[in-house]
Amino acid sequence: MTGTIPAELGNLANLRHLSLHHNQLTGEIPSSLGNLTNLEYLYLSNNQLTGGIPAELGNLTNLQYLYLDYNQLTGGIPSSLGNLTNLEYLWLHQNQLTGRIPSSLGNLTNLEHLWLYDNQLTETIPPELGNLANLQRLYLSSNQFTGCIPAGLRDVRNNDFAELGLDFCGEEEPAPADPLLDRFDTDNSGEIEKDEVLQAINDYLFGVEGDVTKEDVLAVISLYLFGA
Repeated sequence: MTGTIPAELGNLANLRHLSLHHNQLTGEIPSSLGNLTNLEYLYLSNNQLTGGIPAELGNLTNLQYLYLDYNQLTGGIPSSLGNLTNLEYLWLHQNQLTGRIPSSLGNLTNLEHLWLYDNQLTETIPPELGNLANLQRLYLSSNQFTGCIPAGLRDVRNNDFAELGLDFCGEEEPAPADPLLDRFDTDNSGEIEKDEVLQAINDYLFGVEGDVTKEDVLAVISLYLFGA
């Protein structure tokens, strides 16, 4: 099938399923599809659709499946999609979408699949996505995200986080180990004790020349008295 999606489809008020996927449809998604308030399934993937995602799709509050992947859609993800609280699958991957992920997607508490990979999305991943307790698959790679991955997403079993090059929020790099503490804390207690100070002094006075310097001894005494 070729050509554009007729705007008149928006008059089919009782329509529940609209499947036009795997065709060669061009042009924009008509905003009139937002009139189909009984729609539960909207499949427009694998076409050549262009333009933005109409904000009016946020009116489809009975929608459970929204597939717009593998097109040439541009612009941002409308925040109005956060109104689709019955949505279970949201596939927007393989487009040219830009901007940030709207925090309103955190309202989609029935969502099981969120596929956004291979777009041009930027900025940080909103922490509100951590509210999606039913989320089973989350794919975000091949975008330009910064910051960190919200800790609330840690339990999503199927993901591509390893490809993002980002840490989970709240995970800090461990402090570098103190080489003197590693060297003279012989019982691995995490602190310098009196007998370890005496051992350092003994090694300085009677050990192999150069192994323990005067500066080492003074530093060990400082660690003993004042801590790291």
